[in-house]
Amino acid sequence: MRRLLRLGSCALVACTVACTVAWSVAFAPVASAAEPPAGKDRPLEVLYITGGCCHDYDAQKVLIAKGMAARARIRTTVVQEGGTSTNHPISIYDKPDWSKGYDVVFHNECFSDVKDPAFLKKILAEHEKGVPAVLMHCAMHCYRVGNDDWFKFCGITSPGHGAHYAYTCKLKGKHPILAGMALEWEVPKEELYYSDKVWSTATPLGEAMSTDRNAMQTCIWTNQFGKTRVFGTTIGHYAETTATPEFLGLVTRGTLWAAGKLDEDGTPVDGLELTEAEKAAVEDPAPEPQPTPAN
Repeated sequence: MRRLLRLGSCALVACTVACTVAWSVAFAPVASAAEPPAGKDRPLEVLYITGGCCHDYDAQKVLIAKGMAARARIRTTVVQEGGTSTNHPISIYDKPDWSKGYDVVFHNECFSDVKDPAFLKKILAEHEKGVPAVLMHCAMHCYRVGNDDWFKFCGITSPGHGAHYAYTCKLKGKHPILAGMALEWEVPKEELYYSDKVWSTATPLGEAMSTDRNAMQTCIWTNQFGKTRVFGTTIGHYAETTATPEFLGLVTRGTLWAAGKLDEDGTPVDGLELTEAEKAAVEDPAPEPQPTPAN
């Protein structure tokens, strides 16, 4: 059970930050097609894209990168741009084959006023090739270009949200992504997004009651975007929520699942599990509670 809940810890958090706003750090992919697949002598390489309005992205990128590295052999490269704007076109998306060298792209950005359909096509082009994706919170509210292309990729259509309040996320059915979680998760502090449409390609995994609508809203799901696996959650407005072991375990398993690297019992595939030495090397921002020793 401890293995299910924790998913380990990693030797080092390799979090390469490339940001044209706050940092000046050279950006380069960290893996190549010539290298073995993740789990075969190398970690899972995640490209984490973030920035924009309304959220503490500085805190979240650290919590999530460390939290995933504390649960599996996952190495995160962060691209953060746009300050607190809503209309910044992240520069990496203009690069040909911008996701090359990465196993999963983790979208945690908030740019609702980037409304150029041609720019959106550049983003989706990589995922249409089969590059797996994770979508978190305000990623569902990005790129409102006047068509449904982004929402089809997300798997849900979300027009906005209501008041801020704690809520109960009720898990639906069994799935490796949900392994080790209570059937009802008390989310401590949040902003519940509306889910107006769940696409036929999406499978809801969790939902919560909207006090504004008096109706259940999908807040955790998987989506099949052509040949691409997508994991999505609208949970994650506050850093306090992203720091919880439930959330960090959820996005770790969701990331592994998207990459096809999660076993049916909710643990990483062979090669992405952590050694005891790796577990001891990095501080987990939200460690699982340990059982009380018997007297």
